[in-house]
Amino acid sequence: MTGTTGLHGALTRLPAFAGLPSGALEPMPRRGVAHDHVRLVGKGLVARVPRWSQLGLDPLANLEQQAAAFRRAAPSGHTPELAAVLPPGPELPMGALVVTEIVGRPPRLPDDMPAIARALAALHALPLPPDDERAPLPAPVDPVAATLAQVERQAVWFERAGLAPDALARLGTELEAARAFRGTAPLPVTLVGSDVHPGNFLIDAAGKAWFTDLEKAQYGHPAIDLAHASLYTSTMWEREVAAVLAPDEVAAFHEVWEAAVPPALAEAVRPWRQPLRRLTWLRTLSWMARWRVEGAALSPDMPNSLAAHMDAHAIDVLRPEIIGRVAAEWR
Repeated sequence: MTGTTGLHGALTRLPAFAGLPSGALEPMPRRGVAHDHVRLVGKGLVARVPRWSQLGLDPLANLEQQAAAFRRAAPSGHTPELAAVLPPGPELPMGALVVTEIVGRPPRLPDDMPAIARALAALHALPLPPDDERAPLPAPVDPVAATLAQVERQAVWFERAGLAPDALARLGTELEAARAFRGTAPLPVTLVGSDVHPGNFLIDAAGKAWFTDLEKAQYGHPAIDLAHASLYTSTMWEREVAAVLAPDEVAAFHEVWEAAVPPALAEAVRPWRQPLRRLTWLRTLSWMARWRVEGAALSPDMPNSLAAHMDAHAIDVLRPEIIGRVAAEWR
């Protein structure tokens, strides 16, 4: 964001922040593609200011969905708590949320993967609300079919992204396999983070992992979270976190998660883990193909260094040899 004047005006209209000096707003370094973050110095709070909605929602719907996500996830003990909602207006077109500040460092992989597994387990083990109480969070009847439909919508970008013929052929094979898959085990549904790449976690002084970006939280399949947290496309996403997990490190991550959730949930998720790794990977790759075409135009005012990293990552994950290396997990 170019300044904090609009945010300060919106904050000081709330009684809790009426006397807040403008100097107490400290912009934090930009790390993600969709939000700016501003520290409220001395308050233990952070303003989370959307730049755009990755889900295509209008500003008010975007804000209401994210606010609900923070409220629903808070009982897990691994996410920030919601302190205030600043509605969209002339000073703040996308509005903002104020949440508790998590003081921590980026994860170090693979050492912090067990902590991430326990954070996800706490989220996935939360009680599931009745169907009619899940809105405004998305709650598809069949999360696997919904994810495949998302991949199908985004897959048009593979052809538009100028990929190598070998990469397109490999992706075509993977898409056909994803379309042909028919799971027979019951579908477990829990609250999920969806965008749970390791860069969206912070590790506090006690070694506890905190999931900080709930924009895409919904009711879905926990195996998709497990995949997204540990696939190459995710572990290499964030510059400060980038690492490649070995198969035994991914297996250890799964073991920690299973030990931390109710046994019935661990058993229900197990048969879905491998097939949903492919589907989750295709979900990310198809988004990255779009990025290769539209780039930083998707995220207004993104710093050049972050855009350059994203560009490089999009090129890397869509190289034929990387596609083949990741797909070897299930082939």
